[in-house]
This record gives sequence, C-alpha cells and structure tokens, in this order.
Amino acid sequence: MSASAAAQLERWQRFRTNRNKALATKHGWLTLTSLEWLDSQPSAVETAPGLWSTDGSTAALTAVPQDGLTFVETGEPVEGTVTARLADEESLMWVQFGGADGQQVVVELAMRAGRYAIRTRDSGSPVLTEFDGVPTFDYNPDLVVEASFRPYPEPVDVPIGTANPLVDGVHRSVGELVFRLPGKDHEFHLQAEEEKLGALTVTFHDETNGSGSPEQATAEWRKVSTPRPRVDPSGNAYVVLDFNRAINYPSAFTPYGTCPMPVKNNSLDAKIEAGEKMPGPAD
Repeated sequence: MSASAAAQLERWQRFRTNRNKALATKHGWLTLTSLEWLDSQPSAVETAPGLWSTDGSTAALTAVPQDGLTFVETGEPVEGTVTARLADEESLMWVQFGGADGQQVVVELAMRAGRYAIRTRDSGSPVLTEFDGVPTFDYNPDLVVEASFRPYPEPVDVPIGTANPLVDGVHRSVGELVFRLPGKDHEFHLQAEEEKLGALTVTFHDETNGSGSPEQATAEWRKVSTPRPRVDPSGNAYVVLDFNRAINYPSAFTPYGTCPMPVKNNSLDAKIEAGEKMPGPAD
C-alpha cells in the first residue's frame, strides 16, 4: 500500500470512529422510542407523564410533581401548565423523567409539517445499549471520485417525501454534482443541498438499497457530504465525492424519524458498495 493510500485509509478509519461515537450519545438518534402527534385537547400519552396538547401554534404540557418531570435545560421540576412555540422543522429537548437520576428519558418537542409531536429518547433503549458500530463496506478507493459542481442561478425548492408518510419535505437544490463511476459509460447527476460554510450534501438511492444478502444491503437511501467546492484554474468548480463516507439517515435506525428522501432524479443505476450498510437488529 502506498503512503497516500495508507493516509486515505487512516482518515476514513478516524471518520468511522467519530461517526460511531456521535451515534452512541446518551440521548442521540439510537434512543428514539416513540413519536406521538399532539391533539387540541389536553391528553395523556402512552410514553410520557403529563397532559399534552396544542392549539396549532403553541404546544402545552400540564404536569404535577408526582409526574416526576423536570426541564432538561435547568433541572427544575415541571408544575402546572408550561408552553413552547417552535418553527417548522425545529426541535426542543424539553423535559425529562425516569431512571435513578430522573434523566433516563428525554421528551423532544418537534414541529413537523406544521404539526406538533413529541418523541421520547430513552437512554436505556437496547438499540443504544447493544450498539457496537454501524456495519460498513471495506474502504474502496475506486469510489472516491472527482465531481464537477454546476450551481443553479438560484436555489430550487423541490417537494420530497420523508420517512414518515404524514410529513412532506422540501429539498433546496443549489446545483448538481456531475461525475463518472468505474465500469459505467455515462455521467451521473446528483442534486445537492448546501450546508454550513458552503459544504454540499447529496441524498441518493443506488442499487444496493435493501437488496442482496444482509451483508451487502444498504438502507433505502443514504447521504454523503463534501467540502465546499474548489475552483480550478479554468474557473470550473469541483469537489471530491467520497462514497466511503456515505452514511445512513436516523430513519435507518428507528421508525420514529422524519428524514428526507432523495429528490426523484437522485437515483444511481449502480451499486455503491461503499459506506454504511443496513444496520443490524441491534444497531
């Protein structure tokens, strides 16, 4: 192995270590155990104490000391009726309860598709406690490709579905990544979204999604991010698209995610045997 190849492999291994650590946080994505939509009348829910409701613009929680609820931010007990207001797609780690320290379960308030919901994040979930890393393909240097970035004059909002059939989403496409793959005689085009500091993210389907043996199958869709595009001496923007860094959305680990699906044309007629595979039963 050349020094350059060894360095690439080492960087990928560090990426994988950090990725697994990030997933295994106390109240992270591996701890989601429920999602319930709030009604207009104060009502009990199966997964958390108190009475929960919404008037459409504001969410309300009514609790008594015996409920054992405290605020995540301050640790103060929840007594009487408290309210919170979120914009669409916002979330709030609002209250907590359970366990020896009263902090085992965090209740997340979320606004999705103009509706309020609560999700419980239980640090005792076996999906977290039995987690030993996401299975991945072996590192494949052939699936590190250079892609041209062709920005649109203005971002384009494209309606999309999500992992929850009750929630619609929007993909703000800022341009296309254009590239070739080994063994294929045509170009591929993927619409990209812009993230912080000009980085790009593409969400995509490919021919490994849910197919083949469990050892080779991937989740229904994945995403991969790139650094901010660079410009070559000719003025053309480009990025390095490393499919070894393709990762699963949270909805691959839990049925309670509302993760965005790819736009219609972000489907590759190729097997991207790189990056994360389908999580196992305990992952």
